[in-house]
Amino acid sequence: MRILAVCLTGCILDFVLGDPYWLYHPVRLIGALIAKCEQICRRIANGSKRRLLIGGGVIFVVVLLVSTAVPAGVLYLAEKIHPLLSFGLESFWCYQILAARSLQTESMKVYRELKKQDLPAARKAVSMIVGRDTDSLDAEGVTKAAVETVAENTSDGVIAPLLFLLIGGAPLGFAYKAVNTMDSMLGYKEETYLYIGRTAAKADDVVNYIPARISALLMIAGAFLCGMDGKQAWKIFLRDRRKHASPNSAQTESVCAGALGIQLAGDACYFGKRYKKETIGDPLRSVEAEDIKRAALLMYATEILTLFLFGSLRFLLCLI
Repeated sequence: MRILAVCLTGCILDFVLGDPYWLYHPVRLIGALIAKCEQICRRIANGSKRRLLIGGGVIFVVVLLVSTAVPAGVLYLAEKIHPLLSFGLESFWCYQILAARSLQTESMKVYRELKKQDLPAARKAVSMIVGRDTDSLDAEGVTKAAVETVAENTSDGVIAPLLFLLIGGAPLGFAYKAVNTMDSMLGYKEETYLYIGRTAAKADDVVNYIPARISALLMIAGAFLCGMDGKQAWKIFLRDRRKHASPNSAQTESVCAGALGIQLAGDACYFGKRYKKETIGDPLRSVEAEDIKRAALLMYATEILTLFLFGSLRFLLCLI
């Protein structure tokens, strides 16, 4: 019952407060730990691919254990001082682990610049939330990039962490964020990270496999609730959910594209190199700036459904 309460409090805090820039985020500490471990690993490996591969595995284990054990230990000590202190701290951490309001805030910056028809500013705004090159994007490309980011991160930024929080509270939530952050920092398919980041990349695929599919199914339900095209969302999900190099990324992107009746993905540039990618969805109409707001609405609907359904399941398990 306690875990359900801290998750609900965390969701409310995230919706109300978002992610203030002045507030130091614990994920930055995880990132600093990853960077330090990478530095040590590269020094020891001295360019050896085998050592980098082994070192990447060691980094994964160390970062995962520290990211889980530290919050668990702190919460244990806080509980010894007073249960309310422990409850408040874990609620606060649950709030920081979730990123729904942050996604909405950052994507709306892109929306506002597009509405002002300031393309350079819109490109700059979207560059803060995507990994691709944005300098050559037109207004439609900028809009697509923002919608895709909201759709994809609905799973790994909101629903997946919420599911882990509902299972094991803040410690398991931080474990998930550790895996996610390692993938973001090390999981690139380029020579520099091909070996040291392999374990992190594969682990991220594994931990997101089920949450991504749960997110997609609940997003389809959310499309019906929001008055969007739920039938088309289901159709495109079945057809296009595997059209991505990652086994998970296209799950929610395909649903979002179908629900909005637009086409997403396609070729993109990364680090100055153009990559061929399949398109997702059918271009039933042209992409427009309002689709960014619709994608955010769909994200919130999916989060509410997740909290209701899995929160109810957690509640029933507590009664057994």
